[in-house]
Amino acid sequence: MKKACSHLEATAHHRTASTHPSGHGCVECLKDGGEWVHLRLCLTCGHVGCCDDSPSRHATGHFHASSHPVIKSFEPGEDWAWCFVDEQLLERIPTFPGESPSAHYSAP
Repeated sequence: MKKACSHLEATAHHRTASTHPSGHGCVECLKDGGEWVHLRLCLTCGHVGCCDDSPSRHATGHFHASSHPVIKSFEPGEDWAWCFVDEQLLERIPTFPGESPSAHYSAP
């Protein structure tokens, strides 16, 4: 059995404010003309990056560059979170307004 993830526990129980998303799409893909499948929101700084099914995997790249441990889905109706450090999933986290878009943002 895996040890409980302190990063996800802190995310689930101790957040007091919303994380402001950096935009309505993957920051790097929008800049470079890339495409994404799904979006992820860094709960430390608000960076929006593309998922690991996307060609450039910018959300994971952001973790490696920043060491920010937890992302959440930035897709409508999804409120799960993932810890890169402990490689653990939390199926449901408290979500503040603005942390989940009302519609899927598609790449231009």
